[in-house]
Amino acid sequence: MNPETEVVDCDVLILGGGMAGCGAAYEAGYWAKNKGLRVVLVEKGAIERSGAVAMGLSAINCYMGMKFGENQPEDFVRYVRQDLMGLSREDLVYDIARNVDSTVHLLEEWGLPFFKTPEGRYKREGRWQIMIHGESYKPIVAEAAKKAVGEDNIYERIFVSHLLTDAKDPGRIAGAVGFSVREPKIYVFKAKAVICAAGGATGVFRPHAVGEGLGRIWYAPWNTGSVYKLMITAGAEMSQFEHRLVVARFKDGYGPVGMWFLLFKSVLKNAYGELVEQKWAELLKDWAPYGLGKPIPTPLRNHQMIQDYLAGRGPHYLRTDEALQKIFAEVQNDPKKVREIESDAWEDFLDMTMSQALVWASENIDPAKTPSEVVLTEPYLMGSHASATGAWVSGPEDVAPKEYFWGYNRMTTVRGLFAAGDGVSGSAHKFSSGSHVEGRLAAKAAVAYVHDNPDTPNVDPDRVQALRQELWRPFEVLEQSAGASTKPDVNPNYVLPKQALLRLQKIMDEYAAGQGAYYITNEPTLLRGLELLGQFKIDLQSMAARDLHDLLRCWEVWDRVWCAEAHMQHLLYRQETRWPGYYYRGDYPHIDEENWKCFVNSRYDPATGQWTMSKKPYIQVVP
Repeated sequence: MNPETEVVDCDVLILGGGMAGCGAAYEAGYWAKNKGLRVVLVEKGAIERSGAVAMGLSAINCYMGMKFGENQPEDFVRYVRQDLMGLSREDLVYDIARNVDSTVHLLEEWGLPFFKTPEGRYKREGRWQIMIHGESYKPIVAEAAKKAVGEDNIYERIFVSHLLTDAKDPGRIAGAVGFSVREPKIYVFKAKAVICAAGGATGVFRPHAVGEGLGRIWYAPWNTGSVYKLMITAGAEMSQFEHRLVVARFKDGYGPVGMWFLLFKSVLKNAYGELVEQKWAELLKDWAPYGLGKPIPTPLRNHQMIQDYLAGRGPHYLRTDEALQKIFAEVQNDPKKVREIESDAWEDFLDMTMSQALVWASENIDPAKTPSEVVLTEPYLMGSHASATGAWVSGPEDVAPKEYFWGYNRMTTVRGLFAAGDGVSGSAHKFSSGSHVEGRLAAKAAVAYVHDNPDTPNVDPDRVQALRQELWRPFEVLEQSAGASTKPDVNPNYVLPKQALLRLQKIMDEYAAGQGAYYITNEPTLLRGLELLGQFKIDLQSMAARDLHDLLRCWEVWDRVWCAEAHMQHLLYRQETRWPGYYYRGDYPHIDEENWKCFVNSRYDPATGQWTMSKKPYIQVVP
C-alpha cells in the first residue's frame, strides 16, 4: 500500500478523545471561538466509546460537594497526600479539587442520571464518590465535546504515533503525525499548541489472564501508553514513572470492589475466615508516618494482602454474601427495597465491567449467597487513579510554588505541549471527573498560549518524510520476508505484534516487579531487564504488519516499550521502597524520608538517545 498524506492545519490540537480529551475540547471550543482559532481533536477509536469510561461507569469518584459544605479542596489535598505516602503535586491536586464540582454539575445538565437522596443531594458511595446510572456516561460527554469544536474538527480512527517539534527550536511543539486505521493514509497535524490527553499504559506487564483471555484486564486494554510515549520521545520531562498502580479486583472478571467496600460495607477475609486488615495491622507501624494515618494508603492495603498470601492464608474473598445478608435482614419487611439493593449490586458491573457479571453467572455465583475471590492486578502506569505517573507540568499561577510554575497551567517542559488526565504526574485520584476538568484547565491555558505566541511553528519536511517511511516500515518488512516460510505467523525474518507484546510482558513481569515476581525487584534484576529490553528494541526493527490492524498493534507495542524503559529507569534510580504493595526494592526495602521524599524525574534526549535522571523537591502547599 502506498499511503496518501493529508495535512491538517490548526491552532490547538487535542490528542485523545477520553474524558480528559473531551474536557479539553469542550473548554477549548469556548475560548477559541472568541479568538477565531481552530481546535482539532484526534482519537484512535470513536470518542463516543473511547477511553477508560468507554463501557460506562457506576460512580463518579472525585466530587467535593462544596455547595453542601461536604468537603473543601484542602481536605482532598490531604487525602491524596496520605494515599500517595507523602508525595503529590499539591498545587495540581488543589487546582482539580476547586474546579471539579463545576464539571460534575455540567454532567447533570447534559443528562447524566445521578442517584439522589430524599433531600435531593447526590447519593454518596464514600467520602469522595457519588453514584450514577452511568452506562451512557461517555456518549453524553462526547456529545458536548463534538458540539464545542464541531464534528468537522473531530478526526476519529487515527493513531497518532509521533509529535513534531519546531525545526529551528526543538524545545517548542509544532504538531503530530499519525495514520488512519481504516485506509492507507498518513496525517500530518500542524499546530501551535498540543494537548496530550490520551490514556495510560496497560499490557506492559503480563496479566493474570493469558491465552484466549489475553486482554481481559482491569483498566482499558486499548490504553497503551500513547500519552507517555509521545511526550517522552519529544523530550518532555517525566515524573514519578516508578509509581505504578496495583489494585485489588474480583478474580478473572476484574470487577472493581469499591462499591462493595464503601456502600455495602463488605470485608476482605482469607480462606480461614480471618480479616486481612485486622490480622496484619501491626505491619502498618513499619511504614510510619503514613501507615499510622487514615485512610490506610492503597499500597499498604495491598501489602497486607500480599503478606497474608505469602503466609499461606489464601485465597482471599470479599464477603459479598455476609454484607448483603446483613442489609437484607435490616429491610426484610420491604421486598421492594431488597430488589433495589440486588439491582444496585448487579448494575455496579453492568454499567462498567460486564465481564464480571458474566464470570459470576458462568461460575454459578450469586453475590448474595457466595463470596467472590479477590486478587491483586498486574501493574498499570497511569496518572488518574491511586497512582501518579506522567509528565512534569507547570501548575496554576496563583497556587504553584515558583519551582512548579513556568508560564502556563499544565504545560510540560516542551513549550506549547500540554498534558491532562493520565498524562499529568503527581495529581492522583482525579478519576473521570477530575480528568475532564484537568482537560478543561489545560485547554484554557493552551488557548492563552496560542494567543500569546501566534506565529506558526516550523515543521521540517524531511522529518515528516522520515516518519512517513518509518510508519510504513512493518509493511516493507513483511513484503521483503514473504516466502521464507509456509506459515505467515512463523517466519525467521520478522516478529508479529502479538509475539512482540508477549515478549515484552515476560521481561517486565520477571525483571520489573510484576505480579509473577510478587512485585519484587532489585538493582541487578533491573539492569538485566534493561539489557534484555535493549536487545528486544533491536529485534522490533523487524516487526511486521499484515494489514492496518497489525500496523496499529505494531505501534502500540512501541508505546508500551517506551513506557517500560522509562518505568525501569525510574525504579532503578529511586533507592527505596516508597510504595510497598505496588513494588518492593529488595535491596532497599524501607522508606527513606531523608533522601527520597522527593519527585524522581527523567528526560529522554531525542538527539542523543540518553536518559537523564534527577530529583525535584517536594513542596507542601496545604498544611
